[in-house]
Amino acid sequence: MTLSIKKKIFNFAIGLQKFPRSITGKGNRQTLNSIKKVLPNLKLYNVKSGYKAFDWTVPDEWIFNDAYIEDPNGKKIVDAKKNFLHLVNYSHPIKKKISLNELNKNLFSYKKIPNAIPYVTSYYKKTWGFCITQNQRKKFKKGLYKVNVNTKFKKGQLDYGEYFIKGYSKKEIFLSSYICHPYMANNEISGPTILTFLLDYFRKRKNYYSIRAVFIPETIGSIVYLSKKLPILKKNVIAGFNLSCLGDQRCYSFLPSRNGKTLSDKVSESVLKWTDKKYKKYSWLERGSDERQYCSPGVDLPVASVTRSKFGEYPEYHTSYDDFHRVVTPSGLLGSYELYIKLIDAIQNNYCPKYKILCEPKLSKYNLYNPLRKNKYYKYSHKSTITDPIINILSYADGKNSLLDISDKIKLPIWILIDICDELYKKKLIKKIRI
Repeated sequence: MTLSIKKKIFNFAIGLQKFPRSITGKGNRQTLNSIKKVLPNLKLYNVKSGYKAFDWTVPDEWIFNDAYIEDPNGKKIVDAKKNFLHLVNYSHPIKKKISLNELNKNLFSYKKIPNAIPYVTSYYKKTWGFCITQNQRKKFKKGLYKVNVNTKFKKGQLDYGEYFIKGYSKKEIFLSSYICHPYMANNEISGPTILTFLLDYFRKRKNYYSIRAVFIPETIGSIVYLSKKLPILKKNVIAGFNLSCLGDQRCYSFLPSRNGKTLSDKVSESVLKWTDKKYKKYSWLERGSDERQYCSPGVDLPVASVTRSKFGEYPEYHTSYDDFHRVVTPSGLLGSYELYIKLIDAIQNNYCPKYKILCEPKLSKYNLYNPLRKNKYYKYSHKSTITDPIINILSYADGKNSLLDISDKIKLPIWILIDICDELYKKKLIKKIRI
């Protein structure tokens, strides 16, 4: 029996959970290779440690071997091999006995969720540390503690993946998600999971616009990618999204681009208002992921973010509680997958319809009107209108109003307009003018 898309997406997400990711290293390569099993044409790239990307430099590759704390009695009380989140990501090696006062300077816990392990990183500042639960911290008593962080740094590489779906047009829809947070089900795994299955869906279809997608470590990865591809992106990208935090079943969230008036912004609000009436709209001042890089001055790509609970806005964020039991659900993932199909379809099918005849057509000639029986689209007519959707659409079909514009004017979701206009096009009542 074939698995449903809902189960496929969820099972794939569970599979990605096991890899110990960082901004460099083996876990990222394992993640990319898993994605490549679904997307065989995914191209894998790397840049060497020391690579200069604008104001940034790719750091050395970090390798984790072991890390633990032993109490004064020699009992191992924190073990990063059992839970990778116990170690501050990119900790440098250390092996020594220290007092509790000194140890406390390098311990991190989260008071609001006393049984959760926080996720902490220090990619660009040399340090070490352990993450524990607040309840664990309370049990630490005075004495000497043995700390052992067995990690190393080497001149390695930063890995990323790129996928391209050629459309009829050279203009592109750009999609990005990150692969660097270990064991964060919503804040990490949901993004590349949804992106993987979106690409698998659209690669099997005929697309008007091309689709370009990247799987990268957050911040340094997007900066590296922009250093390689910025001229192409600025020339071709008409809309884009940063995919993150897409696995829970709370309301959707919308973070606009810095511009705030791009096609990405317009289509996001158009689709969201028909999908989730309670969606939250945030300000550009509340940004926090790779939209910072894609929308930065001089780059100015039209990239927005549509998420479930926005990063930093849900209690389990950056803790061990961001998992597949408390936060991410199969239905949450599926809903986000379906929403993004609508977003991308809306962009692919957004054009300006234009009359091919003068004056209002005689719809009965085209089997679109029957005085004794309303057409199949009439049920979508807004209660404040006196005419059916076909007449309303045609009234704005001047070659200047896009389907997104008309959707807003006649108060119908764009996917209904797409269906109606496809029929009007087949009956040669309108032509399509691309924006």
